[in-house]
Amino acid sequence: QVQLVESGGGLVQAGDSLRLSCAASGLTFSGYAMGWFRQGSGKEREIVAAISWWSGDNTYYADSVKGRFTISRDNAKNTVYLQMNSLKPEDTAVYYCAANWRSIETRPSWINYWGQGTQVTVSS
Repeated sequence: QVQLVESGGGLVQAGDSLRLSCAASGLTFSGYAMGWFRQGSGKEREIVAAISWWSGDNTYYADSVKGRFTISRDNAKNTVYLQMNSLKPEDTAVYYCAANWRSIETRPSWINYWGQGTQVTVSS
């Protein structure tokens, strides 16, 4: 059974930093591209960042987070991270970890596996 378990969310002030973690089990982690999506209240789920399988040499970032967020992976720990700096109130959302076999996928409907989500709230 595949499980993706996110952690690290919370309530912070604008300008603060948070690091989200997603621990994966039940899958060959290195064979999956990993991603972070978010869904704000009343909004559709959207891609935030993604990292390629195995080496993680390729990354993708939404324009809204470029230069502020960094995605990384540790295959030895079956974990993907999202370092979020200079947080803004508009970053407030539930953040979801996602796994997709081999290829980076930015479309939510095409994702193979999802985590349960972790809330990030940024106050102004």
